[in-house]
Amino acid sequence: MLAFLKFQPSQSFQPRARGFLPLLLMSLLVHLGACDSSQEAATEESTNRTVTIMGVIVGEEQEKLEKALAPFEEATGIDVIYEGTDAFATVLPIRVDSGNPPDIALFPQPGLMADLAREGKLTPITTFVDEADLKTAYTQSWLDLGAVEGDIYGVWFQAAVKSLVWYRPDVFEAEGYQIPTTWDELVALTEKIAVSGKTPWCIGMESGSATGWVGTDWVEDIMLRTTSPETYDKWIRNDAPFTDSTVKQAFELFGEIALNPNYVRGGTVGILSTSFGDASTPLFDNPPGCYLHRQATFIEAFFPDGVDPNTDVDVFPLPTINADYGLPILIAGDIFAMINDTPEARSLMQYLVTVEPHNIRARLGSYISPHRQVELSQYPDTLTQMQAEILLNADVVRFDGSDMMPGAVGAGSFWMGMVDYIGGADLDTVLSSIQKSWPQELKEQPKSL
Repeated sequence: MLAFLKFQPSQSFQPRARGFLPLLLMSLLVHLGACDSSQEAATEESTNRTVTIMGVIVGEEQEKLEKALAPFEEATGIDVIYEGTDAFATVLPIRVDSGNPPDIALFPQPGLMADLAREGKLTPITTFVDEADLKTAYTQSWLDLGAVEGDIYGVWFQAAVKSLVWYRPDVFEAEGYQIPTTWDELVALTEKIAVSGKTPWCIGMESGSATGWVGTDWVEDIMLRTTSPETYDKWIRNDAPFTDSTVKQAFELFGEIALNPNYVRGGTVGILSTSFGDASTPLFDNPPGCYLHRQATFIEAFFPDGVDPNTDVDVFPLPTINADYGLPILIAGDIFAMINDTPEARSLMQYLVTVEPHNIRARLGSYISPHRQVELSQYPDTLTQMQAEILLNADVVRFDGSDMMPGAVGAGSFWMGMVDYIGGADLDTVLSSIQKSWPQELKEQPKSL
């Protein structure tokens, strides 16, 4: 299938053959007119081939996506029509239920994709893409994230690496700090900074109606480092409850940092009142207002003006806690899946499996690809190369847990539970409250990817 990388149009790219009426009907003018009309319609149909996509990417990022798809359009003559919307999770199900869906959807999380797949609304890509080609393009962890009940439905396009700790290399060098490679080393560095009278961490959880998600990311990252990937998977689908000891341990390890007023700028009040976008700013003060900040790749967009990503800031992965589980990476990302099974949609999905669109998008910046064939040299700056390398070297990749849970939990009680915990609420009470919020039907029949 990946011969398409060379842009050799497959049979599905060829215009459909035109039919002709018998010559003897030419004597009848009315039939002659009908013949001309049908030929014009057939010509229009064969030359106006399209594939439609709906996604959440808009603005400048949409323009970059369209540039990555341009070679496909040029090679095939198929017009790709992209529709960006900030109401994707609401609009797409309505379009699907009304019988007017896009051919392909670019899902910002695999949960909704999985729901549509279970309803029979999506086509597994393994029906027209060789599974060996998928394994060449993606690690097994990524394929598992795009699978539903054993069938692969999605093609991953971009990723946000969440398991990152940001720091200033010039400050670390001046202070003699070493990059920690284990959780114990990270805690020791935190204590060393605090004992010297400085503030180790900046954490900001305020995010309007989404306040609390920063804390859930911490807990999810720690979960991946203290228990098996299988247990993490059970947790996000409610086969392992929030009251489980592994979940409580993750909260407590986060609390050892977040609840210590000597470790975090502004203490718990600062955590709850500081916007996540502003939280990293003190990192760049002179002298620094903090020395460590755990946040995803997208925080770079919130850095103060004048910060040079090639020299002024660097990252290291949140360290291993239990060596048995290696170095897991928590991610978010966007995944393509096919709703309407058409030759044009199949061809575009085949193209997306190749490295070509990923390379094009990587060179345009502000992007990391999960495609394993994208070489680091494709990224335009050293900081992005570092993040891409961390992702490529991950022992385990798992999607943001709160995004995978039902909205009432992941974007509801879990977020609020983090706020309550940082605010001083009893942890057992917090965990019990989150667990009770699971929709009853999902408590009885948990869904799994």
